[in-house]
Amino acid sequence: MQYTMLGKTGLKVSAVAFAGIVNMDETPEDAVRYTAYAVDAGVNYFDVAPSYGNAEERLSGALKPYRDKVYLACKTGERGAAAAKAELLHSLKLLQTDYFDVYQLHAMTTEEDVKRAFGKGGAMETFLWARREGLIRDVGFSAHNEDVALECLKRYDFDTVMFPMNWAMGLTTGWGDRVAAAARERGIGLIAIKTLIERKWREGEARDFPKSWCKPIRDDEALSVAAMKYGLHKGAAMLIPPGNIAHQRFMIEHIDDCVQNPLSGAELSLLRAEAAKVKDEAIF
Repeated sequence: MQYTMLGKTGLKVSAVAFAGIVNMDETPEDAVRYTAYAVDAGVNYFDVAPSYGNAEERLSGALKPYRDKVYLACKTGERGAAAAKAELLHSLKLLQTDYFDVYQLHAMTTEEDVKRAFGKGGAMETFLWARREGLIRDVGFSAHNEDVALECLKRYDFDTVMFPMNWAMGLTTGWGDRVAAAARERGIGLIAIKTLIERKWREGEARDFPKSWCKPIRDDEALSVAAMKYGLHKGAAMLIPPGNIAHQRFMIEHIDDCVQNPLSGAELSLLRAEAAKVKDEAIF
């Protein structure tokens, strides 16, 4: 497993994170097996959120033997201080931990999200309190809206940003370029999501990966590897797979090659050709 520094956090993280949603709705036995597999493979960063169904509960017991050896990240979708505090404390209890290495505002999407989270009585008041109390170490956020992400970066000196670094959108619209540049300039740890996403599910399409709300690449190793390399090429310190064990395993098995052999001209051409096929479809 390859490791790199996550921006200015001081955390040396595996280039692939464990997506906590992988454990959602799995049996406790499978959750233990998936978590142990990731740890044995060298994964040392685990990301989860209350909105992922029972993922926190499933990850909790499975991760407990390794808690002092890994970094644990969680999120809140609440925008008010009181609700965010309640959700933070509940997540700490569910995950049987005294602190989170990274705690994030989850799914910052609209201008209203920004106004509420950063305004008087907003969630950021809880983040600052929790950091003073030692309940969280580093502060981050996730977003799918580039303008909103950039506005968040103006409001606070974040440690991490989780954002889609998706080849299909990036190569046709420049999506993600501004966030990647801002993260690089400010030393913020960039965590890439949606690298293995091809497009949104089409209406009526069979969803063979039901925990992913977008269609992941399937059965195309060359395209998948190129897609992972694209995320790293954009400056991501770490990639998070779609929420299923198959893609989690794929990323773990191929990350060393992706880090050691950066995106080539031929791979970029492959991505451009595939991006052209879905340019008129929503990606996520």
